[in-house]
Amino acid sequence: MVVQERLNQFISEQKVAVQQELRQHLHGLDIPERLKASMLYSVEAGGKRLRPVLLLAAYQAYSNDTKRALAPAIALEMVHTYSLIHDDLPAMDNDDLRRGQPTNHKMYDEATAILAGDALLTYSFELIVNDPHLTDSQKVRTIQLLSEASGPKGMVAGQMLDMKAEHKALTLEELETIHTLKTGALLRFAISTGASLGGAEPEQINHLGLFAYHLGLIFQVQDDILDVSGDPDKIGKPVGSDEANNKNTYPKLLGLEGAKAKKNHYVHKAKESLYHAGAASSYLALLTDYFSSRDY
Repeated sequence: MVVQERLNQFISEQKVAVQQELRQHLHGLDIPERLKASMLYSVEAGGKRLRPVLLLAAYQAYSNDTKRALAPAIALEMVHTYSLIHDDLPAMDNDDLRRGQPTNHKMYDEATAILAGDALLTYSFELIVNDPHLTDSQKVRTIQLLSEASGPKGMVAGQMLDMKAEHKALTLEELETIHTLKTGALLRFAISTGASLGGAEPEQINHLGLFAYHLGLIFQVQDDILDVSGDPDKIGKPVGSDEANNKNTYPKLLGLEGAKAKKNHYVHKAKESLYHAGAASSYLALLTDYFSSRDY
């Protein structure tokens, strides 16, 4: 219980810091009010902030402060939010609700939602460029990694493969590839960038890349498990919606118990990588268990 309380306090503190920075940056923008309102609507929709929390945790595994990590963490959350806005559009997933609230295009309109997503994506890079705590080389490297993680080699590629796979039975390897790109790419950016800015050695960062790979798969397997056996009030959608929509999931491929066993295998591999990265006692280890056991 003490460990869980410690983790909860850490997550809460990091979320507060992230939310304060997000509000400060976005509220101060001199842009059309409807565009700003649309951006803020999705940014302030009550997300878990897991990606920036991971970046800050990776940074703090190797450094005692957070000043160099905040701008990349905020930029990462903006990129993630942009992806959610666009994913919900009629041309993509066609969702009317997110986190129990109308999606951006339902609250505003499709054109405004597209522009709000575009604005969050592009402003994320401007935010990094203007951060006074990063050196020029750190800015260039951070932008390079974020663009790779979010673009046609990463998240966008994963979304394309996911759309292409609709109504098609996938192998486990194909499913892992989709999730490694669609979900895992931004998680790898969070962990590798946080650790690098915190002073981790190249060999440690390599091990953390493998950790992030498995963490992304843990996140997705647990998502799939919750769709089978979770609490609808907590997960924000009816249980069984993945099966009803004929989606490719781990329980569909492996059965529920097989999916749980695969998740436990990923947890073991993730913690093994943390040990080799010298971060076995960091918050990253506690967050691994959190990702594996979360109920929403």
